[in-house]
Amino acid sequence: MPATPAKKVLLAAPRGYCAGVDRAVIAVEKALELHGSPIYVRKEIVHNKYVVETLTERGAIFVEDTDEVPEGAHVVFSAHGVSPAVREAATQRNLLTIDATCPLVSKVHKEAVRFARDEQTILLIGHIGHEEVEGTAGEAPEHTIVVNSPEDADTIEVPDPDNVVWLSQTTLSVDETMETVRRLRERFPNLQDPPSDDICYATQNRQVAVKKIAPNADLVIVVGSANSSNSVRLVEVALQGGAKSSYRIDRAAELEDAWFDGVESVGVTSGASVPEILVRDVLDALAARGYETVEEVRTATEDLMFSLPREIRADLKAKEAATRA
Repeated sequence: MPATPAKKVLLAAPRGYCAGVDRAVIAVEKALELHGSPIYVRKEIVHNKYVVETLTERGAIFVEDTDEVPEGAHVVFSAHGVSPAVREAATQRNLLTIDATCPLVSKVHKEAVRFARDEQTILLIGHIGHEEVEGTAGEAPEHTIVVNSPEDADTIEVPDPDNVVWLSQTTLSVDETMETVRRLRERFPNLQDPPSDDICYATQNRQVAVKKIAPNADLVIVVGSANSSNSVRLVEVALQGGAKSSYRIDRAAELEDAWFDGVESVGVTSGASVPEILVRDVLDALAARGYETVEEVRTATEDLMFSLPREIRADLKAKEAATRA
């Protein structure tokens, strides 16, 4: 009798928290330690249900906009960034702001300001309605056109086809973004590139890791929330990379038995805003289904760290000085 194929898990690495997400979550935690509850957070600090629920239990209050924050209270801006109009609204209400914008997003904001100053039209590749896109476009709304998909590239119109530059949301599919740029360049041959790649290193690394495991996976499970752009992209990348099927889940409890019919190898990864505890829960659930062998497939090692927001660093320094006194 032929041996039954061993069930196994191909665990993508890197996966989970990136440096910008880690910084933003710690910023809220430190703000709660320093100032007590409540600490207000504009939008979700990162796009993950578990993180938002956990911080809510600790005393964070998530709001849609600054007009919901009591005058003079502390408010944290999420990792996705905000427009100058939001900053001004916070100033008008005398809010004590803590800017947890990912430094890589801030870099794109600065590029938008510079290109607008040079009177260039900015083609911002990204998803309409996403907080990051709203924040970046808000830096130069009169100079920015959002390109929502590769198909949009075929129809947009610009004032001067020879004075155009592209930027992108940091959490997009690398392949889809490059396809959009290719189609834009067909229409605007003098389209300028940004000085450096806008798509975040962590987004790229997680996509590369998924491409590595996808051809050998009957099923790829992506842990991440529905509003997490980079998590949703990982499902698409897995399917395009050769996985027979792929699903996104928030938690292990969402795994469905029907997905595992005839499945010998399961790929597992997680979006850049997902804490590792959620991945461990999925691995435990898979082990209970017979997938006990876990093989980590590493394509990169990440060691980037960002310093905490300057407002948090200043408050920590003041507290330390007060303690010494």
